[in-house]
Amino acid sequence: MNKIVLFFTFSLFFTCSSSYDNLEKPKLVVAIVVDQMRYDFLENLSDRYTENGFNRLINEGYNCKSNFFNYVPTVTGPGHSSVSTGSTPMTHGIVGNNWFDRKKNKSVYCTDDSDYDNIGGDDYTGNKSPNNLLVETFADINKLNNPKAKTISVGIKDRGSILMGGKNADAAYWYYGKEKAQWITSTYYMQNLPTWVENFNQEDNLEKYLNDWVPLNDISTYDNYEIDNNNFEKLFKGKDNSAFPYDTKSLMKHNDCFDMIKETPYGNEMTTDFAIEAIINEELGKRGETDVLTISYSSTDYVGHSFGVASVETQDTYIRLDREIEKLLSFLDNELGENQYTLFLTGDHGVLEIPAFLTRNGVNAMAISENDMKKEVVKQLQSVFNLNVEDIIDDVDNNQIYLSDNEVKNLGLNKNNVIDELIKILESFDFISNAYSAEYIMNSKNLEGYEKLIQNGFHKERSGDVALILKPNVIFYDGKGTTHGSGYNYDTHVPLIFFGSGVKTGETLLTTEIPDIAPTISKLLGQNMKNSTGKSLDFIFD
Repeated sequence: MNKIVLFFTFSLFFTCSSSYDNLEKPKLVVAIVVDQMRYDFLENLSDRYTENGFNRLINEGYNCKSNFFNYVPTVTGPGHSSVSTGSTPMTHGIVGNNWFDRKKNKSVYCTDDSDYDNIGGDDYTGNKSPNNLLVETFADINKLNNPKAKTISVGIKDRGSILMGGKNADAAYWYYGKEKAQWITSTYYMQNLPTWVENFNQEDNLEKYLNDWVPLNDISTYDNYEIDNNNFEKLFKGKDNSAFPYDTKSLMKHNDCFDMIKETPYGNEMTTDFAIEAIINEELGKRGETDVLTISYSSTDYVGHSFGVASVETQDTYIRLDREIEKLLSFLDNELGENQYTLFLTGDHGVLEIPAFLTRNGVNAMAISENDMKKEVVKQLQSVFNLNVEDIIDDVDNNQIYLSDNEVKNLGLNKNNVIDELIKILESFDFISNAYSAEYIMNSKNLEGYEKLIQNGFHKERSGDVALILKPNVIFYDGKGTTHGSGYNYDTHVPLIFFGSGVKTGETLLTTEIPDIAPTISKLLGQNMKNSTGKSLDFIFD
């Protein structure tokens, strides 16, 4: 990676603005993204949080209570990219965790890059880079203006770490646990793990995160504890029910070894401890420059997918995460000094409650097999055109359908006609409300509502030929548990709290959007993000 050339390229597009210099610059910016955190998790569990975790951020920071994603799909890769770049997938290009690459004729993962080797882990988990990200992050702009500044990114998921740090991060680390527990990276960043990472990866250190999982508080204090054992939550292999307790060391033998850690609250604890080690060993905030540390807490997502919004497991995970936030804030206060750092906390998406749980409570909800839908679509297209169209669909991803241009041509069909028929078929299904052609999404002016969310999340080279909207409380999902990705409030409404140096105490009900975060931080640092589509939230500044 040629950072000199990269910096020169950045300088063509990004400049400092002296009008921002009157804002106090922190020693360290800490960016926290909680994977799958809906806004209501802040309020519904507030009486069970300590005064020094989430509640301290709310009471001493600035709480943007009406903060939303302004695009779909609401999933991890685009979520972290939009937080870090201040733009939507239309601009930054991360249109999903995966998408179909027409040039390569295959589905690709958002951070895969075979040009780089794994440092730890294996090829699948380590050949990664941020090169699919098309624009720069606020941390990149900070390094452009302050070349000696450091950016360190930490997260259990590679995409959560890599896409927050950006093109010029000094390091991005993520977790690997299939054969043994270790934090890993790729040769995009370095050739060898630092000694402090190798020390953290010692087995006797990481084994402490394999605690038995029992509720932190008396189980009777949790909502829905009476139905902790049910038929709609995930069953870990080796366990015949979905109720507490969880014998983690026993279950790990049946559930991908040390990967089990990330599916418990102890994955978040491990993430906090690793982030603290990064601050200490990289001397973040102590070198006369404003450094950036990004932290992505992902165990909330693993637990949420498996057990759902209202489960005892999810409640316990957030109550325990509150203690991790308290631990991190206390460390930062002692290490750097109160009001010497700026922190923000948000989510990368929300989530729908498990449809079976909603149905049990009288709500019309369902989980649909994406593969079954594809088969039915192909069947009906075959009837319409009276041809064998079995290979006419290359992929279905991010609620979009990618047609095979070669197959359409080989069959002698007109692609626009195929798209028209495809839309008719999709809109005939009782679980789909609307479907749109890529041409309509890309070329329409003044779109509103859900259509605008699709447009903001649409990239002409990476998105599909047809986009569809599932009806409320409907997901594509096989098996037990739940997922996210829609433009409905349960997926788009997430927390946004700014805290610390330069930030006043307060709250607002004014609508804010995820792309507003990066330009706000850049302005605090006396910088400007010209590729951002968000706006600086000047009302948070002290």
